[in-house]
Amino acid sequence: MQANVYKLDSTVKKSIDLPVVFDTQFRKDIVMRALLSEQSKKYQPQGRYPLAGLQTTATYMGAYGTYRTLRHVGRAIRPRQKLAAGAMGDVRRIPSATKGRRAHPQKTNKITAEQINRKEYEKAISMVIAATSNKKLVQENYKYEKIQLPVVVDSEIEKINKSRELVKVLNALGFSEVLDDSHKPAKRKGLRRLSRQRHFKSGAVIIAKDISKLHYAGRNIPGIDVIGVESMTVEKLAPGANPRIAIWSESAISDIEKGISSSGMNR
Repeated sequence: MQANVYKLDSTVKKSIDLPVVFDTQFRKDIVMRALLSEQSKKYQPQGRYPLAGLQTTATYMGAYGTYRTLRHVGRAIRPRQKLAAGAMGDVRRIPSATKGRRAHPQKTNKITAEQINRKEYEKAISMVIAATSNKKLVQENYKYEKIQLPVVVDSEIEKINKSRELVKVLNALGFSEVLDDSHKPAKRKGLRRLSRQRHFKSGAVIIAKDISKLHYAGRNIPGIDVIGVESMTVEKLAPGANPRIAIWSESAISDIEKGISSSGMNR
């Protein structure tokens, strides 16, 4: 499989042979499994204070005694607070009590991360990389007819450190429609505090070998993500297991096999 390498002004520099990873067949079930594994490792452990609802003077006196059991007085036989002058207060300590503790609280030692085999994850990354060059798969969620996939750009793009310069390059490459859609924030209907939040549509992802400068140029452009070839993830390349438009630098193409193996080692 061949692809054109474009200069920053969108003129064709040369044609190169793409690695064999771009011929991998796409399977959404494997990609979804890798995606869920990535997302599960971001979960924050949930837990409750072990003494929640127990720091009280309430004591259970027993159901079959007579002293302080409240039997035959029309009151529930439950652990109650000890008040002054031997009075019995509100029910405490049990989950069914008002402001009581949770019945079965979550434990902090619960394992929430879903593991995946390293080779299986590397296979998923390879499938997603190949899917970014498949126009039929990409257009299921990103309907841009004018963009020819795959998009490989000269390594000079890695030297850009200004957002306006990167926007100029993206417009020259035919990504003006992608930028326009990404700049339109979607507002969520419902509660006022939620409707104030702005959500930008994911547009294109730029994969480069060196992002030390390019990172600063892409972080202020809504919908545009910049990642290193050795830090590729399924969620970045295919959010929701749907392949997105990818822009590859020429140096990233040459290091793509190394990037796949390093991504798998992080699992």
